[in-house]
Amino acid sequence: MTRYAVVHDLGTTSYEPVYGAMQEFTRSRSDATVDEIWLTEHEAVFTQGQAGKAEHVLLPGDIPVVQSDRGGQVTYHGPGQVTAYLLLDLRRLGLGVRDLVTGIETAMTQTLGYFGIDAEARADAPGVYVGQDKIGALGLRVKHGCCYHGLSLNVDMQLEPFTRINPCGLLDIGVTHMRRFIDVGVDEVSPVLLAHLADVYGLDLDRTTAGPSVVGGAVAKSVGPL
Repeated sequence: MTRYAVVHDLGTTSYEPVYGAMQEFTRSRSDATVDEIWLTEHEAVFTQGQAGKAEHVLLPGDIPVVQSDRGGQVTYHGPGQVTAYLLLDLRRLGLGVRDLVTGIETAMTQTLGYFGIDAEARADAPGVYVGQDKIGALGLRVKHGCCYHGLSLNVDMQLEPFTRINPCGLLDIGVTHMRRFIDVGVDEVSPVLLAHLADVYGLDLDRTTAGPSVVGGAVAKSVGPL
């Protein structure tokens, strides 16, 4: 049986409508529901994990803080960062949570390597790092064997908002983005990231199994195959 997922590019979005749509998609899906990957650049927002501690939100200022049901602590999303939400049936794919996390970190590391950036995962803190600086984050929720939320990879963005929080609850790291090392944009990085996600999970990314949908008022464009 072909393992495939439909990829939707949501463009630039507000966080809360997309978050609600992920919850609804996961709540209403059945064993026959096709997996999806949603790509977006969010408007500026801090998102707090389910068990996130308030003390890690330092001075949010004019950037909203939204409570989420993903794992992990607080992080920042904003323009110039590619966010990929993985709406996958883990049972059907034969994946455990550790496989899911390792696959995300591998796909981000391989994507960075494609652009000549040497990055690695850390055993003590999920995500991807260049030296002591975090460049890619992840946060997930699994319900009834299906996951949602996903990853964010810093491409070419304003890094100042990360100084307003303790990113992911960590006190000993900085934050960086790909633009520090190479002149590159989200439109160039996204297809490479998708190709590596497809490879690590053995997915055929297919644009023909579902037409455009609407998520939070943003028209979602199908992207693929890759």
